[in-house]
Amino acid sequence: MKISEELFRPILVTKGRKTGKEHSVMLRAVNHNGKIYFSRHRPDGDWFQNAIINSQVKVQYNGTVFTGHAKLVEDEELNKKISELKYPGEERAKEKRVTIEVTLD
Repeated sequence: MKISEELFRPILVTKGRKTGKEHSVMLRAVNHNGKIYFSRHRPDGDWFQNAIINSQVKVQYNGTVFTGHAKLVEDEELNKKISELKYPGEERAKEKRVTIEVTLD
C-alpha cells in the first residue's frame, strides 16, 4: 500500500535521541514527488531533533506502518514549496520553516 493523499495527518514515530524510546506525534504531512515531508517553524521540537539524530523513522497512516529514512531539507525552494502545499491559500504558507524529508523503504 502507498500513501496517495497529497496532504494528510499521519503519526510520525521517531527514536528518542536521549532515551532511545519511540516517540510518536500526529502531524500534518505533505506527500510530494514520492517523498513525505514534515515541517515546523524552528528545529527545536523533539520529533524534529530525533529524526535528524536517528534517521530511521516510521509513518503510521490508515492502519499501516511504513518505515523510512529522514533527512533535513536544505533546499530553500523546496522548503517554500512544501509550505505552500501544507498550507494552501493560507498566509502562513509564506512563513520560513524547517523541513525533514522522509523516503519510505
